[in-house]
Amino acid sequence: MAKCLMLDVDGVLVDGRPGDGLRWDTDLLKDLGLNPNLLAEEFFKTEWTGIVEGRTELLPVLEAVLKRVAPTIKARDLIDYWFREDSGIVETTVADVRDARSKGISVYLATNQDHMRAIYLMQTMELGNEVDGIVYSAKAGCRKPKPEFFDFAAQEVGRQPGDLLLVDDTLPNVEAARSAGWKAVHWDGTERLSAILHRSLY
Repeated sequence: MAKCLMLDVDGVLVDGRPGDGLRWDTDLLKDLGLNPNLLAEEFFKTEWTGIVEGRTELLPVLEAVLKRVAPTIKARDLIDYWFREDSGIVETTVADVRDARSKGISVYLATNQDHMRAIYLMQTMELGNEVDGIVYSAKAGCRKPKPEFFDFAAQEVGRQPGDLLLVDDTLPNVEAARSAGWKAVHWDGTERLSAILHRSLY
């Protein structure tokens, strides 16, 4: 049986806006005057991979993009808005994480994040109080589902691959974890984390 839970963040532990669960950029045009489709084309599709894999930094890259496409918006203001609007914690998942840890199971976040949001998750959202640590792509230098991410993660938490259970809502990540020797379950939101853990950990 696996001994350590590696938990994806977005779509599993954190899901959209607080209160209604909608995408963080649902009201971006109304609130900041920035079309989310434009942001996707000019930033996420072209710049995000380098940022989330730690090759470039979020703030200066976003500043450069906004100077070109939305010069009245400050990058820091957009980041603050983005992180705040993308911080809806799934309380049932948090409760199940607490229960798992009370039973002696180690729980780490295993997630594709840049450095700034990783800090935000752990400190501002205080998820650092709920888990044993975080393994994230910008620190690893690669993102899920690349095999190198899973090798890095196992080393980072000091576990053998067979001791690790990934719960993730992205099927290629699940398949890659299994290929790396981990146990892995695809999260589709149809059952609580506790049910998955009772099958896989207890």
